[in-house]
Amino acid sequence: MPSDLEQLQAIRSQTLAIIADLTAAPKPSYVIDGQAVSWSDYLAQLRQTVAWCDERLAASEPFESRSRAISD
Repeated sequence: MPSDLEQLQAIRSQTLAIIADLTAAPKPSYVIDGQAVSWSDYLAQLRQTVAWCDERLAASEPFESRSRAISD
């Protein structure tokens, strides 16, 4: 079973691949029989997914905090 970190990396990678496909051959938005398909909204959602993954991946990285004590 992949770890949470590996799953986030996979989701990010898969989403970026979908974005690459969509932007390589853009499609117009349309309405058929009352059902709307908005490719620009879909692309925005994909970009939000990548940003969400980036936030989670950045939060999982170790960080260093430096402090200094001052004596009186």
